[in-house]
Amino acid sequence: MSSTSPRIAELIEALPVEPPEAVEPAAAFPDLLRQLSRRRVPVGRLNRLWVLGTLQAKVAAAYLAWWLRSGYASADERERTLNETHLTAALRLLGGMTYLRGAIMKLGQIIATHPDVAPEQFADVLGRLHFEAPPMHFSLLREFVRNELGADPEDVFDGFETKAFAAASLGQVHRALLKGTQQRVAIKIQYPNIGRTIRDDFRNLMAFLTPMRLSGDWENLRAQFEDVRHKLDLETDYEQEAENLRFARAAYSEDEGIVVPRVFPELSTKRVLTMDYLQGLHLGKFLATDPPQELRDHFGHKISVAVVRLCHSKHLVYADVQPGNFLFMPDGRLGFIDFGCCHYEDDGDTRFKAEMERCYLGTPAADRTPEAVREPMARGNDLTAEQAADEARMKLIVELSDWAWEPILHKGPFDFGDLDYFRRGAAMYGEAIRRRYTRSRPANTWMIRSIFGLRAMLARLKARIDLGAIFREEVNVSDGEVR
Repeated sequence: MSSTSPRIAELIEALPVEPPEAVEPAAAFPDLLRQLSRRRVPVGRLNRLWVLGTLQAKVAAAYLAWWLRSGYASADERERTLNETHLTAALRLLGGMTYLRGAIMKLGQIIATHPDVAPEQFADVLGRLHFEAPPMHFSLLREFVRNELGADPEDVFDGFETKAFAAASLGQVHRALLKGTQQRVAIKIQYPNIGRTIRDDFRNLMAFLTPMRLSGDWENLRAQFEDVRHKLDLETDYEQEAENLRFARAAYSEDEGIVVPRVFPELSTKRVLTMDYLQGLHLGKFLATDPPQELRDHFGHKISVAVVRLCHSKHLVYADVQPGNFLFMPDGRLGFIDFGCCHYEDDGDTRFKAEMERCYLGTPAADRTPEAVREPMARGNDLTAEQAADEARMKLIVELSDWAWEPILHKGPFDFGDLDYFRRGAAMYGEAIRRRYTRSRPANTWMIRSIFGLRAMLARLKARIDLGAIFREEVNVSDGEVR
């Protein structure tokens, strides 16, 4: 990261920080975790909005201080102090996002997932938000769990561990043993009031979007917005997630080595989910072992099969492809563990996807023209006639579509370790947002998340896999025909 262009400045306006009594970023990391664990999630639109604004101001102040200090410093000193500022700001964001949790914390997960979007220090620190966020102290959850299960967890399970071993944006996970069988299980417990915080955050965001009511795309944008809110609401329904887990578990055979945990419905509710405990490493710890290329490719292949199978064979878009939802198991199997954010396709979604598959997989490259892609993309994005006639808009949409299909059309293994590929896609998507090309079918939000999420995971793995072969098998393509 060059000291003359701290790209994080471009993100500051979009990011939230800590409450007034939160620890200073310079404090030891264990102190940050300890203090955050004893805080209840703040509720109320104004309260959460104030915390968000405070965080933004403090992050901006950190970079202003760096700029003032570095005016007369040497290049090496500027680089050192900039790195320190990145770390300071990242710790502030970790503190603030963990305090707010919910939808705001998911933003931090997205920033940490995508390579080269934020400085390395940000990715390293915010990466903890995927599955290693500071959990809430169990004293804040005990009554909530008792109400859900009808008794204290120590009476329902054997060896219940009150200290969570994992935490993320909507809940945290505890280990325990089943009574009788002594089987090890993972118990996912939702944070109290987290559903309310999501509704509060979305009401605040809707207020920010008020000026766009004058836009001709307002109704379309509102539909997309409502779909996102609805999906986040569904993520707080653990009975729905249990159904998603059962659906996904049936999609893979045992010999494929893709393991989805089994749900124990008699020990689960809308706010508590009990399932198999899987042992393995998350992406960061797996990469810290310096795995050989062969092992990177092995897991990259399994992640791709897992995601592509659901989307293209089972018509379920898995929209949360991120490091916290996969486990690299010691026996070479892949653990696939979180199914809160899923989109079941309707007939319109399936038709659009099949049309794009025929366009790219069923048509030889020499015969495929930009015009052939434009028509289904215009329909699939619900564009008006005027928008579909906008050459600049359609050129960018087609280029972004071509980018998504590039590794699928590539002959043989594609090197996702070359970050130039991911950067090109991120730049095009950012340009579309900058130009306010926001009109789209709501379902495309989840497809785009899945596409970028999978490519980001493969980029971090530096995997080299034949994504085209996987697609052709799952979509059932041969001899230029999609069946």
